[in-house]
Amino acid sequence: MESNKEVNLTASEIAEVWGAYMNASLTSTVLSYFIEKVEDEDISPVLEQAQTLSQSQLKKLTSIFEQENKPIPIGFTNEDVNLEAPRLYTDNYFLQYVFQMGMLGMASFSAAVGMSTREDIYQFFSEGLTKFNELHETALSVSKSKGLYNSPPSIPTPKEVDFVKKQSFLTGWFGERRPLTALEIASLFSNIVHNSLGVATLTGFSQVAKSKEVTEYISRGMQIAKKHVNVFSSILNEQDVPAPMGSDSMVTDSNNIAPFSDKLMLFHVTGMIALGIGFYGLSISTNIRRDLVANYTRLTAEIALYSEDGANLMIDNEWLEEPPRMVDRDELAKSNTRKE
Repeated sequence: MESNKEVNLTASEIAEVWGAYMNASLTSTVLSYFIEKVEDEDISPVLEQAQTLSQSQLKKLTSIFEQENKPIPIGFTNEDVNLEAPRLYTDNYFLQYVFQMGMLGMASFSAAVGMSTREDIYQFFSEGLTKFNELHETALSVSKSKGLYNSPPSIPTPKEVDFVKKQSFLTGWFGERRPLTALEIASLFSNIVHNSLGVATLTGFSQVAKSKEVTEYISRGMQIAKKHVNVFSSILNEQDVPAPMGSDSMVTDSNNIAPFSDKLMLFHVTGMIALGIGFYGLSISTNIRRDLVANYTRLTAEIALYSEDGANLMIDNEWLEEPPRMVDRDELAKSNTRKE
């Protein structure tokens, strides 16, 4: 392990540090509104734990940027949240949001640990991984105690070990489809849960966004997410596997004052798309029934195009903060030529 004395950050470390700052900035801003509106005495401490984690990370990441003499990202500030806005989501939504935050934090920080070599960066992501694990455990415990946890379906225990004997195990286009494997069920179930929370998030955003373009874009995403939920649910229902319920009840009828800026909401949406593409990619790599792979591939292409439209919309509004990148050698050469 390399110490941080006179050791430059690698490209991977810079990328992970920058991404962690942006995510912590977003969640800290969103959680400040949740904490202001939460009423359930059991859920409130979960939100406080999540906020403490986000703010602690922001402080440490800011210190890293300062030590490296690198510009601190703008991210999101108090200007992007209105704590006086009416309640847009229920306490159940707040809890499910933090539950997902813990799970996604574990995934991203685990990957960051694997790409970190400098001692202080490795330590930051390693400690953060533990904290996200603790947050996830807390949110899971509260969800279970309140009967709000969507438990994945169970399947009968096999009586003996068996091996695949025919190539038909891979098919799924025509004729009789073989039963889903446990891993395929798990992928479908988790993708329904992720998309259902996305539907709730986008439903709320669509009710309060100020810009017509942003409202239309978010509404389009809401319809896409609903379609994906229906696709995955129909595959489970086809084999009598219960699918998780929808989440429309997590959103209130507020449509007057937006709790978040259009910039924050649009960034949040594009971030969810990136996560969705990652989840679908994992599903493609671990599912072997061909019709499932085809579905994931088709739906990935759909949300990738949607993501590009969102990026263009952010660029048009000058909301897209540029991540660290390599210098443009051609542009430097052109600039040097112009001096002459």
